[in-house]
Amino acid sequence: MTRPLPVVGLAVVAVLLAPMAQGQVSSRPGVGAVPYSVGPGNFGVTFRTWAPNANAVSVVGTFNNWSTANHPLTSEGNGWWSRDVPLVLAGAQYKFAMRNGTTWHFRNDARARQLTNSVGNSVVYNPNAYQWQANSFQMPFWTELVTYEMHVGTFNVPNGQPLPGTFATAAQKLDHLQDLGVNAIALMPVSEFAGDISWGYNPGHPWSVESAYGGPDALKAFVDAAHARGIAVLGDVVYNHFGPQDMDLWQYDGWSLNNKGGIFFFQDSRSDTWWGPRPDYGRGEVRTYIRDNMMMWLQEFRMDGLRFDGTKFIRMVDLQGPDIPEGWSLMQWCNDSADAHAANKLMIAEDLGDNAWMTKPTGAGGAGFDTQWDGSFAFPVRSAIEAQSDSSRDMFSVRDAILKAYNASMQQRMIYTESHDEVANGRQRVPETIWPGNAGSWFSRKRSTLGAALVLTSPGIPMLFQGQEFLEDGWFAAEDRLDWSKDVTYAGIKSLYRDLIRMRRNMGGVTKGLSGYFTNVHHVNNGSKVIGYHRWANGGAGDDVVVLANFSNTSFPNYRIGVPRSGTWKVRFNSDWVGYSADYGNFGAFDVNSDPWGYDGMSHSCNFRVGPYSVVVYSQSPPSRYDLNGDYNVNGADLGMLLSQWGTAGAADFDGSGQVNGADLGSLLANWGVVP
Repeated sequence: MTRPLPVVGLAVVAVLLAPMAQGQVSSRPGVGAVPYSVGPGNFGVTFRTWAPNANAVSVVGTFNNWSTANHPLTSEGNGWWSRDVPLVLAGAQYKFAMRNGTTWHFRNDARARQLTNSVGNSVVYNPNAYQWQANSFQMPFWTELVTYEMHVGTFNVPNGQPLPGTFATAAQKLDHLQDLGVNAIALMPVSEFAGDISWGYNPGHPWSVESAYGGPDALKAFVDAAHARGIAVLGDVVYNHFGPQDMDLWQYDGWSLNNKGGIFFFQDSRSDTWWGPRPDYGRGEVRTYIRDNMMMWLQEFRMDGLRFDGTKFIRMVDLQGPDIPEGWSLMQWCNDSADAHAANKLMIAEDLGDNAWMTKPTGAGGAGFDTQWDGSFAFPVRSAIEAQSDSSRDMFSVRDAILKAYNASMQQRMIYTESHDEVANGRQRVPETIWPGNAGSWFSRKRSTLGAALVLTSPGIPMLFQGQEFLEDGWFAAEDRLDWSKDVTYAGIKSLYRDLIRMRRNMGGVTKGLSGYFTNVHHVNNGSKVIGYHRWANGGAGDDVVVLANFSNTSFPNYRIGVPRSGTWKVRFNSDWVGYSADYGNFGAFDVNSDPWGYDGMSHSCNFRVGPYSVVVYSQSPPSRYDLNGDYNVNGADLGMLLSQWGTAGAADFDGSGQVNGADLGSLLANWGVVP
């Protein structure tokens, strides 16, 4: 008995039979595999690829039994080949088959949007299928960012589950980050790389999201969930090299010179890097490939910025040169494109060359990045907190690290004591370096958080590395998951980081200066190993902030330092508080009234208290309208003043109704107590 073919079977037969003849060049836009649908029964996929040296190109896949004969592409005459294949749906697997001479080369799509795995097949992906939920997210002001570098594969791997972690498991800890106070996640690279476990700086398929992490829709869901919590997501892209493993871009259409990488790569010594072959930044199709890839992350994946890895090796052949002008102009084009799309996308250079031109605007000849990782902060600060003896700590180097700026802008650098590079490659986490094998020691806790306090109170965009907030030890490796039990063991240290972050973001309304553009390191005592600095935006109560950092194992009960204003200076943070760790000295810092004599070049001064390896932070409270007598307390005295004005339009008429009445009394009582 003959049975009717199921609908899927009929579709496959239609795909196999309809296009046996030579196809036509597609009139539809797009590169790679682009689904289309223009009505019932009129759907399929446009396939297009760049293969200038191929004699013939076909698309093969699950929809045509992987046959090179069924769906040949037609040359567009400029190195591009294309055709439409009807009735193919998202999820179909495919490759491009390219004949060079008599040899067929089967390659994953150079712009494959999804892969089964790094050595598997390309997968047709519908970029419009994901339904975004957090559509009202706004990127925080850059001066208010606190970033957190995350490696998806190790960030959160639940007990009993194998590596790597996924976007879904990482999302399970977003509430932890929200509670910590960070408002930007800096993802390490998530493009498809060789194998399942890697740092990500070996991208084999730059347009595809790592399959072991969950693929493209899982990444979108992660970004969506972060945005719902007010957290930005920054990507990390690698354009100084591709590969070197599992890389179908290598001799993509079968052609090469000098046994180099073919059409996507330089064909001379410029192709050589320490990590893999360098793309040909001078070839228009390659430049567009990179620029379009960058825009994909910003537009389709709604990332809020991108870090360009190793920009020094985009602009130079190696550390000694020579320059690659095409690499410089490519970075300019990328940054101009990002600005044209959305000027608030944060474009970050990892150059580590102390090069102010990286963050100068393209119109002035600069590369056009918004900010750059600053080794000029990390190296001297780590040296100061990791040195074994107090006498080896150089406060002048710390001063210079705090004051470093590119183009006189505090936001043109990102500062940190830990990053994926700083805690690997022969280096370890800061607490581990301070006391190897005893990262939970008093000295490791005190001095590592001393460094963190500098990160979060100095000018620049601060960055933490995953696990830093609960004293993760050892060194970073893609095979070593974070130990989340430390989140409980060192809950006090996490609270210290949370308090620092709240201050940095001015969440209490009294430390605005920490995100301000101005810094004056007005006190450097290299003998006692103490440094003090003033941060401000506009100045005044609630804005001026004074930081006093003690890099010695000595407590100072009366340490005089200059302050910019008279009045009461209130302690906002004391890293020696016993609430952060039971074995801390709890060397109390108290509110202080300034003395009317100058010090450190300032008009007033205070005697502060600071414990060993500790930081204290002071600011003044903005006046409260309910504190009628100005004693920083809303109390019975203010109540008496309000009652004496009852029925009149006095200072206690808080709601402006024309008379002091019960509504004003309620407002005063609601604000009863010490002015923050």
